Amino acid sequence: MSASANERAPIDEGGEADVATRVRGELSALGRLASPLILTNLGNMALALVDVAVVGRLGETAIAAAGLGNAIFFTTTLFGLGVLFGLDPLLAQAIGAKEPRRAARALVAGTYAALMVSVPLSLIILALSHAVPHLGAPAEAIESTRDYLHARVVSLAPFLLLMTARAYLQAVGKTSSLVLGVVIANVVNLPVAWILTIGVPSWGIEGHGVLGAGLASAIATTVQLLVSAWPLLRDEELRVEGARAFDAVLVKRVLELGSPIGFQIVLEAGSFAVVTFVVGGFGTRPLSGHQIALSVVSCTFQVALGISAATSVRVGTAIGRGDVRATRLSGLVGIASGTTFMIASAIVLFAIPRELARALTDDAHVIEASLPFMFVAACFQLGDGAQTVAQGALRGAGDTRFPLFVNLVGHWLIGLPLGFVLLAGLGPEAMWWGLSAGLFTVATLATARFVVLTKKAIARV
Repeated sequence: MSASANERAPIDEGGEADVATRVRGELSALGRLASPLILTNLGNMALALVDVAVVGRLGETAIAAAGLGNAIFFTTTLFGLGVLFGLDPLLAQAIGAKEPRRAARALVAGTYAALMVSVPLSLIILALSHAVPHLGAPAEAIESTRDYLHARVVSLAPFLLLMTARAYLQAVGKTSSLVLGVVIANVVNLPVAWILTIGVPSWGIEGHGVLGAGLASAIATTVQLLVSAWPLLRDEELRVEGARAFDAVLVKRVLELGSPIGFQIVLEAGSFAVVTFVVGGFGTRPLSGHQIALSVVSCTFQVALGISAATSVRVGTAIGRGDVRATRLSGLVGIASGTTFMIASAIVLFAIPRELARALTDDAHVIEASLPFMFVAACFQLGDGAQTVAQGALRGAGDTRFPLFVNLVGHWLIGLPLGFVLLAGLGPEAMWWGLSAGLFTVATLATARFVVLTKKAIARV
């Protein structure tokens, strides 16, 4: 009782001025870390949007095929990404405790884990590429979807290795190469995507359609990895003898922490994939509109995701140095920052949905089809931001199992069933209303969990 009172005393004695100073300091630290991560995320989104914009010039069928291919690829790949998120608390808490050697060993363990999971995930993607006809895809988009997946699968291992390097670089605060990597990848991607997808007839170069778009994405991902991970070659801790050896215990710990996150992300992304296939059942035009709207709102999500990653680091480092008050403050400031940005995003989506869609396609029918989805997306921005950052805060605290539970409840027991109930009356956008209900459920439960968890000191993972 007395220890708890002592922990709260500085807040009570310092009054509102002390609280305001701490909040401003946390906002400043969060902003310095989150800014390059947000730029990196937006750069990654630009890669995807360029692909959508280029494919959009090929018409409805190509847009639908690329959208379905992306849904399959990322739903599968995101499990591997989630597994690697198990690195976040290990790295951040080690840095907070001033244990750089342990952080370097965790990076190496994450690299081995990335290579291990990439093999079965690649095989799953190849298997799903041949199951497309049985997944509700429009008949005219089946062959193109399969071609896209065959080209895109080669980028899976480089993508997971890139995420491993990013986890370490963000934890140690060396993020400049991440920004440089995504900038160079974008410079490479636009001409490569155009040439491989559409071609340059005047030069005698023939495009390869959706297949070319998948190849371009794989090339851009590999370039981004090579540039972003370059500083690791000069990292002193990684040069220590034995630092790069396989550590079975640490690899197992990464997998133990990360596997629940992997399943959690698959549950969330899987709900979006289910929605994609349900909307696809209404034809290529609604599916194209869905894909355009999803591409737009994915941009706002990337900002929330950057804030989430920074919040995870801030919470983890506070736990590493044993600072109970800073642990809670870091999480709450992060959640508040994420929701504030997403409210602003909702206003933009309400105000200019048609203009946003037009940036991705010049097909008037597709633009009109995207507008109902844009409206629903604007409504769920706040919930999406809060749930993303709250789960990042829990990840930094090493709590990786509870988010799995709340995503199961929010998306699969509430969101999707509600969407199917509303489907007959509202049409394909009903599924997006279900997504909205799921996101707000997850946001509420994850935030409440963090508040309860940080009432006392949290043990390191």
